[in-house]
Amino acid sequence: MKILVAKSSGFCMGVRRAVEMALDMSVEDGDSFFTYGPLIHNPQVLNVLEEKGIRILEEVPASSSGTVLIRAHGVPPETKAGLKKSGFTLLDATCPRVIKIQAIIKKYARQNHAVIIFGDENHPEVIGLLGYAEQGGYVVNSLEQFDALPDFKKAIIVAQTTQNTQLFKDIINRAQSKYPHYKVFETICDSTEKRQAEVKKLAESVDAVLIVGGRNSSNTRRLVEIAKQSGKPVFHIESDADLDSIDSQILVSAPYIGITAGASTPNWIIKRVYRALEQLPYKQKAGWRSTFFAIQRALLLTNIYASLGAGLLCYACTKLQGLTHYLPYVYISMLYVQSMHTFNHLTGTRADQYNDPDREAFYRKYKYLLTLTAIMTGGAGLFIAYSLGFWPFTILLTMSILGLSYNLSLVPDFFPGLKYRRIRDIPGSKTILIAIAWGILVAILPPLSTNARITWVNGSILMWSTGLVFFKTLFFDILDMQGDRIIGKETVAILLGEKRSMRLVGVVSILLIVLLLLLSALQLVSTLGYVLTICPIFILIVVSVYRKGYLLPGIRLEFFVETQFILAGLLTVIWSAFNP
Repeated sequence: MKILVAKSSGFCMGVRRAVEMALDMSVEDGDSFFTYGPLIHNPQVLNVLEEKGIRILEEVPASSSGTVLIRAHGVPPETKAGLKKSGFTLLDATCPRVIKIQAIIKKYARQNHAVIIFGDENHPEVIGLLGYAEQGGYVVNSLEQFDALPDFKKAIIVAQTTQNTQLFKDIINRAQSKYPHYKVFETICDSTEKRQAEVKKLAESVDAVLIVGGRNSSNTRRLVEIAKQSGKPVFHIESDADLDSIDSQILVSAPYIGITAGASTPNWIIKRVYRALEQLPYKQKAGWRSTFFAIQRALLLTNIYASLGAGLLCYACTKLQGLTHYLPYVYISMLYVQSMHTFNHLTGTRADQYNDPDREAFYRKYKYLLTLTAIMTGGAGLFIAYSLGFWPFTILLTMSILGLSYNLSLVPDFFPGLKYRRIRDIPGSKTILIAIAWGILVAILPPLSTNARITWVNGSILMWSTGLVFFKTLFFDILDMQGDRIIGKETVAILLGEKRSMRLVGVVSILLIVLLLLLSALQLVSTLGYVLTICPIFILIVVSVYRKGYLLPGIRLEFFVETQFILAGLLTVIWSAFNP
């Protein structure tokens, strides 16, 4: 089974803006927070907002207080006025494209033009647009309804932003032939046009299509209608839980499956659907591929693959620095990463609910066993460090305490007004601190313990190893942006945005290549430096394959990203065999 995900699937610009405004609103100081009507047509997002204390206001009360967010669909002007009169503070999250249509309607309604809106009469966006048309608004959703309208001396035609592009073109053609004096504004959102064109192309190239989105979402239903025109099996689901209602044999037997989603569907829901589909063939069929996939999944869930990677990266760094006594530091690196990753996942399961539900379920099921494992591996690492001397033990103990306290509140509640109570509350702390911790373990601890001093060459190796780990954490943060945003985690990816973060990944990879080439060319490190440039090159290849859509967020992609550290160790073993 090959899974294709439409590039345009997921939140459109207007929905993303509205959701982020709602999430920001929920963490501000204040008493009451509301959205006027459901913020978007997606039950999972609405549940998240409800958990954060944001309630839905269905009617304008006579008197009240609090903050009301105007949803992306917009509202009639009299509704805004009524909310202000009631005593609410308003935050307007109306989509900029909807605001543009409102302005067009308002302008021409004042000039006594009839306003013809192509859309769904009961859709909140259309209800809001009608409010700007004063008494001259008419809603049509077919050619027949358009033909039934009276002749107007002056009229404009606009469309709901999420309407069917082909039907609107038919109405435009009819208007131009019968009423050439009507003014036409093509107001269907370009995101909607692109999404509809892409689902049509996708449906023609696959054997089955999954449309992910709320059942009340008009733009999602439109995608279902367009996909069905291909004659292929099309399934409208709201989340991965709905996959149980589909005959799994239909999906498993399909060589190609396409996934797209409505404009109000968050990326974390799409990712969960993809992950569930990715595992489906291996659950249905036995064989070596199923066994290999199960091993991959187990190594990632238990953090064993990450700890192996830390050990092999430490081995590469010690050889790169010409150190021969490396085994204790390899063990310490493996045990520390195993322990800290496990503890942080045990205390950070809320984020995994959105970013990796399989991991969240795994940690919930084996909570006590994993806790015991984390304590034992952490203790074993400290014991080995103690046997090496004061500095290794002190450094590892300090890092362990910081790692254990990452998700814990360090400032008592009786100190009010403090925004940063946990280390994880510091913006970007996760991405940076994990990279630094790995770098100190694999590149600084061995030479400091062996030689009792650190040179600038050791510092350069620290930069290289930290850069490799920084890529991993930043790349995973990019994939988890929406889930992290929901729980209020401010990662580097959220601070910079997806595009800047992806550029930073590329820049870091290139700098790592240049750094090793320079160190090797100046003979400051052995020729192993030339060999290890393959690791950041491998990173660039993985990023390129991901951006082209050949690797999607799932177990395979995660496995490839973690493999860069395994690769560093294997390359070092091969180099050592030829350079004893």
